[in-house]
Amino acid sequence: MLDYTALEALAAVVETGSFEGAAVRLHVTPSAVSQRVKALEARIGAVLVIRAQPCRATEEGADLVRHLREVALLEARLHPPEAPPVLPLAVNADSLATWVLPALAQIDERLFDLVIDDQEHSANWLRSGAVVAAITADPGPVAGCDSVPLGRLRYIATASPAFVARWFPDGVNRHALAKAPAIQFNLKDRLQDQWASMICGGQIALRSHRIASSEGFVAAALLGIGWGMNPEALVRGHLASGALVALGPAPIDVPLHWQSQRRLKVQLAPLGRAIKDAARTVLL
Repeated sequence: MLDYTALEALAAVVETGSFEGAAVRLHVTPSAVSQRVKALEARIGAVLVIRAQPCRATEEGADLVRHLREVALLEARLHPPEAPPVLPLAVNADSLATWVLPALAQIDERLFDLVIDDQEHSANWLRSGAVVAAITADPGPVAGCDSVPLGRLRYIATASPAFVARWFPDGVNRHALAKAPAIQFNLKDRLQDQWASMICGGQIALRSHRIASSEGFVAAALLGIGWGMNPEALVRGHLASGALVALGPAPIDVPLHWQSQRRLKVQLAPLGRAIKDAARTVLL
């Protein structure tokens, strides 16, 4: 039988990043938190926390924290919890910047632990059990999960008029795209490469800035730092005003899906409904 007082101490250390932070949350001393975690490690027979700045869970520790969160969700149906249970979710940055937050705002008595990752990779967080639901490009479903299509997030290749005048004086072509600096979210972001290949009929080695922020992506395009694939919902006003221009008529539509753990179907139903309602306001 697991010691849930010790499990709560472990989760608090992982979520706050320190034994001191956990002590404040649990209204005990750091020494008491340390003793509970050490006792749990002795019982499990494994190190559960990497003592660093910040503290983080080992694989075994993460499994136990995930178990505690799932138990909290299941118990919440029968007994209102003293503290809102935490919902770990994987969300892509562009959805977070355009439509996900209004959905989360509809859910009371829950805390959210958001993992931000590319929609092409977010299903991996579900497969590992690190999250209970995710917005994915993969229709799946991941084993043990239900999958619901949400719609398509449209991306448009955009740049400032000054950038276009400088780098594309003769139009968007292979030669110009090979020289003009693009903007890339991170190494996982392949949208710019996909669009350039689609326009020119073959792969192009792009020169890219890396800016891991949806809002920063738009700001960089407005300032003429580079061109990039921006969600239509974020740049519609800038396109209408002429502050940004579309580099070509061909958008890229990325299908998105809501995948959630089947065993928590009842507990996650209100969030699922809110996600679907919010998606309809932005997605095609």
